[in-house]
Amino acid sequence: MDSQKSEENQNLGSLVWAIAEILRGDFKQSEYGRVILPFVVLRRLDCILERTKDDVLNVAKTLHDDLYEDARNQILYDAAGDNIKVYNLSPFTFEKLKGQDPRQLHDNLVDYITRFSGNVRDILLEKFLFTDQLKRLNEGGILWNVFERFCRIDLHPDTVSNIDMGYLFEDLIRRFSEISNETAGEHFTPREVIRLIVDLLIANDDERLAKRGIIRQVYDPACGTGGMLVLTEEALKEFNDGIRVELFGQELNAESFGICKSDMLVTGHDPEQIAFGNTLVSDAHAGKRFHYMLSNPPYGVDWKKYQEPIKAEASTMGFEGRFGAGTPRISDGQLLFLQHMISKMRDDENGSRIGIVMNGSPLFTGGAASGESEIRRWMLENDWVEAIIALPTDLFYNTGIQTYVWILGNRKPRDRHGKVQLIDAGGERFWKSMRKSLGSKRREIPDEARDEIVRIYAGFMKSQGEQEDVSRIFETADFGYREIRVERPLRLNFRVDPERLDRLAEQRNFAKLEEEKQTGIRSALEKIGGNLFLNRDEFDKLLTEHLCNADIKVGAPLKKAILSALSEQDDEADICTGKHGSPEPDPGLRDHELVPLSENWQDYMEREVLPFVPDAWVDEKYTDARDKQVGRVGYEINFNRYFYKPTPMRTVEEIQADILALQSEIDSLLPSFALGTPKAEYVTKPRIYVDTSVIGGCEDDKFRKHSRLLFDAFQQEKAIMVISDVTRKELLEAPENAAEIPDQVPETQSELLKGTEQARELANAYILSGVVGPTHYNDALHVAIASLGRVDVIVSWNFKHIVNWGRIQAYNSVNRKLGYPEIDIRTPENMYHED
Repeated sequence: MDSQKSEENQNLGSLVWAIAEILRGDFKQSEYGRVILPFVVLRRLDCILERTKDDVLNVAKTLHDDLYEDARNQILYDAAGDNIKVYNLSPFTFEKLKGQDPRQLHDNLVDYITRFSGNVRDILLEKFLFTDQLKRLNEGGILWNVFERFCRIDLHPDTVSNIDMGYLFEDLIRRFSEISNETAGEHFTPREVIRLIVDLLIANDDERLAKRGIIRQVYDPACGTGGMLVLTEEALKEFNDGIRVELFGQELNAESFGICKSDMLVTGHDPEQIAFGNTLVSDAHAGKRFHYMLSNPPYGVDWKKYQEPIKAEASTMGFEGRFGAGTPRISDGQLLFLQHMISKMRDDENGSRIGIVMNGSPLFTGGAASGESEIRRWMLENDWVEAIIALPTDLFYNTGIQTYVWILGNRKPRDRHGKVQLIDAGGERFWKSMRKSLGSKRREIPDEARDEIVRIYAGFMKSQGEQEDVSRIFETADFGYREIRVERPLRLNFRVDPERLDRLAEQRNFAKLEEEKQTGIRSALEKIGGNLFLNRDEFDKLLTEHLCNADIKVGAPLKKAILSALSEQDDEADICTGKHGSPEPDPGLRDHELVPLSENWQDYMEREVLPFVPDAWVDEKYTDARDKQVGRVGYEINFNRYFYKPTPMRTVEEIQADILALQSEIDSLLPSFALGTPKAEYVTKPRIYVDTSVIGGCEDDKFRKHSRLLFDAFQQEKAIMVISDVTRKELLEAPENAAEIPDQVPETQSELLKGTEQARELANAYILSGVVGPTHYNDALHVAIASLGRVDVIVSWNFKHIVNWGRIQAYNSVNRKLGYPEIDIRTPENMYHED
């Protein structure tokens, strides 16, 4: 979409959005969408049906009451014209309603809505609950104002195309989500991303699509407002205007479903092919197969409340159902959607192609034999994965995380058999910055970049020449490994001393004994003396002898507890052996090695393990549940491993130059110090990063006291206030009195940090490590910016995602792993007090 068209769509969105201002005071911000969205649908239908209104009413008068409903509907659909499947039998239109008595508007609007065809009544009355909102508008005395403003907006298809209507709905829903903080799982797919997926899906289907009389069925199991379906049809029609495209979908969100279904009504599609409900729990298109499937399922959204029917289907139906390959962890259902789509691939000469956009989790989350790994194994061993394309960050409206497009098919071209293409399209050559950000969307994929990605994919290009480090081709087995269990012998020494006897007292099997027996055992043990034994059998024999002499009988569990308490690991001790003289493994030294599937595990041990620990061996009872061979099979796809570009190390000369510069700076300070400059000038003030919750806390009864104390410290020059451009952006949506609080801090006591590419990568690392979910990207970004800015402390009232002990440990775990400094995170209450 060119910039002029984009600006026109944003202007239309702003025009409709301005109507929401009328609702302020009578409706909560989170409720604006319940009024605006159905009014947009209603106005769109009114503009379409107005031209043929009289024809429909005249035809309706000629129909007998006993006519079958299906026949009646079809006749009235035909009268409405333009191949739409909707009609209205009310004499009213928006134009006529505007000429009526304003006091009758509520009743007239209700009459107008309830006399639509049944498919529209279901949308407006059941999904949008629109009559409830009209009642509230009427009682608040603002119904006429809202209605009259909508009358001024022309939403006829000649003025606003179906594609532009999709943009309008997308823009409105994004705005409503942002003001109400309802962002969980709502990642509306930008049109350029959809076009990329569609182009990839049909890239090598030229001959099949060019024929006459072609029918193609397209399906989206999480269709939202229908953007993916509409753009797929548009692309197929551009390729062959004679092609017949049938659209199918299912959507859980009632408002999105209502928008999608209304779009199908006015574009001539069968609206019954768009189903309402949870795809994973109740497949509304069971038994159907599709040529093309594409989707953007919710990221990082758990399926806990749906787990019973999903796990039941997986266990009872196996591969006869949808989830036979396994189920992923409860916190992320993306791979459930992908399995569902695979179950709907056609088994004919055309086969099916799938395009799905997901975050990084499905690529590598889960070790060998886990649900995620087994699903990847199933897809790769069945050779369905054609390509995976890494997209730029900051493409989506409500998250800035890295996303990936997976392309799958069950009719791979011969040259792709047994191979997977990875394309790294995250670099600067594949995106451009937007002139104005839309939520978290700061970048877009221009047409020329999209064409290049499709060309690299369609040409099955390897990394060479201009495509170096962008495209690589692998055998499917290259992503697999065997996780073998490596054991080392148990070596223990034994001694009876006060410290070890105290450990024995803590053993459960010993502690539950009667005190008299405990005393007897301790006395028998003390007679052994304090010598150090390096052989377990020797000590065991002596232990048995002393217990017998004391006439104390102990069972195997108690004896095991005694030996455990009196022993310590000792590399100099003899190996502990079992019944048949074989060495016992030491659980504390147990390790696991990942052996590539292409390599023999014995050869791997000889080369990688035994030269360093000659006494190690492989537990050959640790086998794969499916192939029964040694080691558990796992699959992962790690883009960073294949496309990592190391940063060149600095030269010695550069390091020396930095040292000399620092030394010169220190030397320049020393004379002032020697002349008696007050010590306070050299005491560094703490740099305190404040997030939006602390700023807003200044106006909140619960948090005002300690938030204000913190800002008093800034104004009294006791500390430096550090905020980021992310904070500044979030404050744009805050009340004016809260947004102005940072400006009250003197400039000398204030510092602004920017959200760099490095900070966004660190935030993505937090998300991929599971510290927080992708819907809380900004929380992760606050911590990332502060960590890289090396502030002294972050203060926040966000107990769930930032100032939370478990998450603090997890944030710092990632920081340590990536070589970044640990960060201190506290509440304002733990920073400054009245005393």
